[in-house]
Parts: sequence; structure tokens; C-alpha cells
Amino acid sequence: MVTIVHGSDLHFGKPHDPEVAEAFLESAHELSPQVLVLSGDFTQRAKVREYEAAQAFLERLPPVPRVVTPGNHDVPLYRVFERLFAPFRNYRTYIREELDTVTRVPGLTVVSLNTAAPRRAIVNGRIRSRQLRFARDAFRRAPAGDLRAVVAHHHLAPAPDYEKDHPLPRARRVLDALKAMGVELVMGGHLHRAYIGNSLDVYPGKDRSRGIVIAQSGTTTSRRGRAREQAKNSFNVVRLGEGYLEVTHYMYFSERGDFAPLSVHAFPRSPNRWFHRDRIIPASGAARAATGEPPAPSGEPPMKDRR
Repeated sequence: MVTIVHGSDLHFGKPHDPEVAEAFLESAHELSPQVLVLSGDFTQRAKVREYEAAQAFLERLPPVPRVVTPGNHDVPLYRVFERLFAPFRNYRTYIREELDTVTRVPGLTVVSLNTAAPRRAIVNGRIRSRQLRFARDAFRRAPAGDLRAVVAHHHLAPAPDYEKDHPLPRARRVLDALKAMGVELVMGGHLHRAYIGNSLDVYPGKDRSRGIVIAQSGTTTSRRGRAREQAKNSFNVVRLGEGYLEVTHYMYFSERGDFAPLSVHAFPRSPNRWFHRDRIIPASGAARAATGEPPAPSGEPPMKDRR
């Protein structure tokens, strides 16, 4: 099984909450992931001191492969000259030089695409044709059987709640392109509230037999939660098992002083379109602990989808 810890929107600067950040660090180590995903907005105003704090924080996370991508807050807003001529200078200095990346671990290939567009669409972002070609080439080289995932800061599908967010421009075209590449999972942020579902929830797509699992993280360590997660913090844990993909939504509870699992969502993996009755999904260890169930012994038949 591959475990991914996925957080987003750390917002080092005035909105950052150090107490919640410490709790996230503790959770990240306890969950023992094979991959960490942080989907943008490391800073609030792309200032050097904010990036220095973000870099120091990243160094304290588990030493596993890390997938990162810039967010719209990671480029200068009011420093117009810098935004136009060197928008990613601080990001490249303190977080990562490359803006589009490929990360592979056994069983998983992740392509990270920079959706920040500081000169044209600083809020809603962009994915360009060359980036889709980059992703297509990466997935062509992926080993057979790998789960193919994409990380992008800006959302490709709006969360189905009352806030009318505008997804990334031409998002439907991008989703169709990713589906044609065999992508099964998209992870992102930007919304400051979690959304775990399927692209077919909001867009039928050209291929209606199965969509792409959407896992949006809320803001993990800032005070800028929105809508149902107003003044809340969250992150996701993705687990890849044989024939299934499971996403556990974690939320910070001030009365506990730490993060705890709030919901578990399971999806059949391609080429399956449903769960077979004789082989249904195991709840994660975190979900079992939350419900008071004992850990699953080795070889136990998986449990049913607990959404």
C-alpha cells in the first residue's frame, strides 16, 4: 500500500497558525507516508521571510519524496515589477527550482503542474498546452499498473457547496485530456475547504463510464478556511491499495489539539468500475481507530466503502 499525505495552503505570513502547523507535523510523522504532497500557497505575500519560514517547516517534515507546486500567493501581488519579470524567484530559491515535475515511487506516478499565471490570471490560474504534453510524456513512461495522479494548486472542478467558485479556465478540456492519459486522481488546494469526490459530480465528461477522483485539501495551517471549513484546517491522506483508492479527510479539532479523521471515501481503481461484493474496501487504520474497531488482521477481507 502507498500512503500519501496531502496538505495545502500553508500561508506562512499573517494568516499562518503555528499551533496547527505543529499538529500537522506530528500527524505527518505518525502516518508514515511514502509521499508528501503540498499543493501550493506556501506563503501569503511571497516575501523572503515567509519563504524562509516555509523552508524551515518543510525540513521538519518526514524525509520522503515531496511533491510541491506554486500557488497564486507564491508570486508577488503588489511588487508588480517582480511579478512581471521574476515571479517565481523566491519560490525557486526556497521551495524548488522546477515548476513542473514528475515523481515516481513503486505503484505511483505523480505529475505536478504549475497553474500559477502571474501575468494573466493570478487568481484562477492556467494550464497550458505544453504542460499537458509534459504530463502525457511522463505518463507514457510510467510503469504499467501505476496509479497516475496530477497535482495542481488551482481546482479543476468546483466544490459542490453554496460558494460559486470559478475553476481553472478550460478546466473541462483539461479533465478530458487527463482522462485520456489514464489519470485517476487529481490533488489540489486553493479553495480553502476540502472536496473529495469525482469529476463526474460536476462535469459529465466525454467518457462517462468513470471520472477522475478529485481530492482537494482545505487550508492545512492558516486561519483562512472558507465555507464549511471556515476557521478550520484540514488535510487528506490518500491510500492506494490493490484495486482501490481511499481518501481520508482529516480535520483539526481545537478541543483535541490535533488532527483527527473526519470521513473516509473509497473508489474502485481502473479498470474496475465497481467494487466486487466478495472483495470490498478496507477502512484505513485511522478510520478504524476513530470508530473504535480493532486493526484489520493480515488477510482480512476488506471492509465496505464507509462514505
